[in-house]
Amino acid sequence: MTRIDTTFARLRAEGKKAFVAYIMAGDPDVETSLAVMQGMPGAGVDIIELGMPFTDPMADGPTVQLAGQRALEGGQTLAKTLDMVRAFREGDSETPIVMMGYYNPIYSRGVDVFLAEAKAAGIDGLIVVDLPPEEDDELCLPAQAAGLNFIRLATPTTDAKRLPKVLQNTSGFVYYVSITGITGAAAPQPADVAPDVARIKAATDLPVIVGFGITTPDAARGIAGIADGCVVGSAIVKEIGAGKPVAEVLAGIAALAAGAHAA
Repeated sequence: MTRIDTTFARLRAEGKKAFVAYIMAGDPDVETSLAVMQGMPGAGVDIIELGMPFTDPMADGPTVQLAGQRALEGGQTLAKTLDMVRAFREGDSETPIVMMGYYNPIYSRGVDVFLAEAKAAGIDGLIVVDLPPEEDDELCLPAQAAGLNFIRLATPTTDAKRLPKVLQNTSGFVYYVSITGITGAAAPQPADVAPDVARIKAATDLPVIVGFGITTPDAARGIAGIADGCVVGSAIVKEIGAGKPVAEVLAGIAALAAGAHAA
């Protein structure tokens, strides 16, 4: 049982849906992003999704791309991102943290070294969007052996033939990408998303969390209502990028979390 598994078990017992929130590590600087991260559980975030800045983020829309650029220009590295996690764990040993990003920084670090560091720092799971199931030997299987969940993305184009392959070595939860496109590009409608969520849930016992394009508390409530929870990223990153005070950013996160928890 990872922290992710424990969190979903608690939410099920409470009759609540999960609220997952994404921020980019080091955006606009380490101090600000760590302060937001430390305030997220108190704002109602059940699982923290922490972005690893990378120069070529193929799945990210302009908002998250700019966040990554700001972080990199500020000197953020994978090592500093793990330092952030260690600092967070000094005050919070329960909230799950999922690192989301691309394989290149992990490959450059060295898979075995990275997994040992990530586990020791307090990471619970990984979402690596550019490693398909055909490459599970690269990172997915070693990550699971190290005690980390490896969370896979399913999309509207993941058909019945492809879905079993996507689910094969997935653990923690399934991240359903609600639109065909990049993060923050369009607003998903619950009625459009519900059939695909039902199709995935029929094929796995894992929770299904829906992300991409959710920007308001009402949208969070609507999407969480047809899944096991929702992810909000770009809407939060946009507030950080606008230079809003940490307290104001956290107030916005709390409103989104309340929307999801009201589902």
